[in-house]
Amino acid sequence: MNIPFILEKAVTLYAQKQAVVSEGKRFTYADLARRVYKLADFLRSVGIRRGDCVAILHENSHQFLEAYFSTAQIGAILNPLNTRLSPKELAFILKDSGATILIASRRFTSSVKILSQLEIELKQVIWSGDGDETTPFSAVDYEDAIRGSTPKPAPLSEVSDDDVAHLYYTSGTTGEPKGVVLTHKNVCTHALATIGELRLNDTDTWIHVAPLFHLADAWATFAITWVGARHITVPDFDPPLVLETMENERATITNMIPTMWNMLVNTAAVNSYDFSSLRVVLSGGAPIAPDLVRKIMRTFKCDYIQTYGMTETCPYLTLSILKEGLTRLSPEEQFFYKAKTGRPMIGVLLKVVKDNGEEVKPNNKEVGEIIVKGDIVTPGYWKRPKETAAAIKGGWLYTGDLAVVDREGYVNIVDRKKDMIVTGGENVYSTEVENVLYSHPAILEAAVIGVPDPTWGEVVKAVVVLREGKEATEEEIVNYCKAHIARYKAPKSIDFLPGLPKTGSGKIYKKGLKEKYIPSPQKMG
Repeated sequence: MNIPFILEKAVTLYAQKQAVVSEGKRFTYADLARRVYKLADFLRSVGIRRGDCVAILHENSHQFLEAYFSTAQIGAILNPLNTRLSPKELAFILKDSGATILIASRRFTSSVKILSQLEIELKQVIWSGDGDETTPFSAVDYEDAIRGSTPKPAPLSEVSDDDVAHLYYTSGTTGEPKGVVLTHKNVCTHALATIGELRLNDTDTWIHVAPLFHLADAWATFAITWVGARHITVPDFDPPLVLETMENERATITNMIPTMWNMLVNTAAVNSYDFSSLRVVLSGGAPIAPDLVRKIMRTFKCDYIQTYGMTETCPYLTLSILKEGLTRLSPEEQFFYKAKTGRPMIGVLLKVVKDNGEEVKPNNKEVGEIIVKGDIVTPGYWKRPKETAAAIKGGWLYTGDLAVVDREGYVNIVDRKKDMIVTGGENVYSTEVENVLYSHPAILEAAVIGVPDPTWGEVVKAVVVLREGKEATEEEIVNYCKAHIARYKAPKSIDFLPGLPKTGSGKIYKKGLKEKYIPSPQKMG
């Protein structure tokens, strides 16, 4: 099964149904298919063939959705680019992926101009939107490109299940970015699994808020299309715009990362909006504090599902959907499971193992690393056999995430391996400390890291952002933590910042914090 099959199925059943709402434009599934087929035809006309790479640098839009399907039509590989990367970082990815065509929004003209100075050779830039597109590269307007092309679908047999569909580059938090390979089989298997788990159908309306260059949202491109549901895009994360669009377009379901949900629930007048159309909201991409989960459920008054996954797995591995037996528990007992990382999704085999390979006991105490296998797991990293071999051993992908498992089989992540703090021989999991900090009434955002200490090896440091109009002292926050967790886990120091650094997808950028507070080996020497 391949991605072109998904669009073909949607057009067969839902040709005249509204498919996409994007910046004032509305397209039926027949409209969407015609535009996809025309863009695919244009890409063929400029020399793109099966296995070639096309990059896209774009805000959330109908063009992004069209690019996902048009490249798949001809067996090409789509490489979504993080819009917050510097031209130098973009150049590295373009060189590594071998992309020769770039679909770009004119709002990123300045970055594209600099690429030519960094020895990047592009056959064609396909511009969308308004603005100055003068660059050293051959260029064409997006609408002009598809206007003169033929709206004819490619034969489904031309694309193999094992063909590479997408190339997502990791954020580079542990060195050079690596290209994560996802095949048509990976993407389609994941889409079907989410359809079943989330009960997606043609009455749903998904709002694309998290960036489409990131799998926190991109997976929904395929699952939502497959069932003939409706796509709504917002170009930027602007809380009032998001809330207004959710209300006006009657969104039923979406997924956002915790920092986005945190900003939404703390937006002025959030309670004045009508969210009655929502049936469920999902959070994923980073750990989330239970206190924030409560606020989300209270604000949006709908069901909540916690998700966990990785770029390498399309992304979902677990969902906090309750098993039938757990639905008979009290609301508070149900919440205990809803706020967890979750149980394995359909099609996923998951274990939590100790360093010796032994599975941890399902007692919610023993900590181990999550390892997974299944048809949603990447075959490896682009042109990186050593990194692939290090990550996938015996058919199991080693995630680098540390977790516990309870007797019901629900997993709960305690930390990333690289973020765990060892102080005086004791392990401190940054997520546990952050959850306590988020429950403090004055704290809006928090991150916890380990910093070097001559006595304890490492000590716990917290960096926090206070809510507008709220005050708190370092001593008060430290004492608050000591009242809720063991004293050795409490931060030894607190720094107050106006905002925490974020990655392109909106996650808190811990590597950036560590670089600020932890001297590099060169500096220490």
